[in-house]
Order: sequence, then structure tokens, then C-alpha cells
Amino acid sequence: MRKPDHDSHWMEHFLADRLDALLPQTQCTRCGYAACRPYAEAMASGEAEADRCPPGGNAGADALAALLGRAAKPVDPAYGCEAAPTVAVIDEAACIGCTKCIQACPVDAIVGAAKRMHSILADECTGCELCIAPCPVDCITMQPIAAAPLSRAAVLARAVSARRRYEARAHRLERTVAERSTREIDARATDVPDDVKPPITRSAVLEAIARGRAKRAAGGGNGGTGT
Repeated sequence: MRKPDHDSHWMEHFLADRLDALLPQTQCTRCGYAACRPYAEAMASGEAEADRCPPGGNAGADALAALLGRAAKPVDPAYGCEAAPTVAVIDEAACIGCTKCIQACPVDAIVGAAKRMHSILADECTGCELCIAPCPVDCITMQPIAAAPLSRAAVLARAVSARRRYEARAHRLERTVAERSTREIDARATDVPDDVKPPITRSAVLEAIARGRAKRAAGGGNGGTGT
């Protein structure tokens, strides 16, 4: 039988899973958390209210509150307002190819290379706006893709792809960090400072002396010179 604290932890984790499934997966951080999953965990633990997700809209806030057994409240305007969905657009003429927007995008919806013009994958962009601030030349704008907020069903349908891309990116970054760490460890192992190298042993000294004597003997016993 599980201990009570284990039961509580398991139930909280299960509740966070269900709450996360109700979020739009824009990963926009407007709720005050780094991504949708941390927000779901905060709600499950009682640390956050269910009214902090503008992309999910009032219908999303109602769904979260219902699952938590709390009174329904509209989205708190302190975190933003429900609005029609948008997509990022890059001014190709102004883009300098710095890759900062690529690094900021939580769902890998921007493609390009250093010093090459970048492009937005419009169907994958969640409208999180996280690419705007890092751009040093202000060449990214947000444009609406609908005249009104999406229906609840449409929000959840878009969330499926967004969650998949977000998780794939997270796993890729984890692998990159692990591989870099391994390379650094290997590099340090092949560059050992003198003060941590194994000391010269007595047997090694005696062997070196023996080799020197043998070499001198082979050369005539006097180093090959004399007066």
C-alpha cells in the first residue's frame, strides 16, 4: 500500500496531466510560468489560479476551474486578454539572420541559418510572441489569422501539434547539452595538468638509469669522446 504522501504526490501529478491537457500549449509564459506544464503543476498544487491563460480564453479558464473544483472566473487582465489568434511574420528585407528568434521559439516554428533570412512556419506558430523581443532589428510582427478568438475545440486541436513540437524541441536541447558536457569531460581528461599527473616512481627512475648505462656501454663506455 502506498504511503499517504506518495498517494498525494501521485494524485497531484495526475491532476497536473489533466490540467495540462486543457491548456493551449502556446508556451507563451504570460501566466508567469516558463511553459504550460509548469503552470499546470502550479494549479495542481494550489499555487496558481485558473485564470492566468489568455490564449485559452474564458472558456479555457472555466474548464480549468471546473476540473479544480473552483469557482469559474474570466481571464485576469493582469495576464492579458483573450484575443483572436496571431502568427509571427518576418520582414525578409530587414532580417539579418542572427538566429536569436530561432533560439527563442518554443516550438521550432522558425527556420533559417546564421546570416541567412529566416522564415516562419505559419501552421506551427503558436503566436506566443517570444521571438519579438530578442530580434535586434525589430523585423518581426504579429498578424491575426482569424477575426475572433478560436472555439474551444479549435484551441485544443491546435494544442496537439504545439505540445508535440515543444516536447521534441525540449528533448533535442537536452541531448545537445548532454553531448556538449560529454565532449568537455573528454577534453579535460586528455589535458591533465602537471600537478595532477601521477608522480614518477622509483622503479621508473631505476629503469631510466639502466637504459642510460646500456646506451653508454654500447657507445664504448665513454660517451664516444675522450682526450
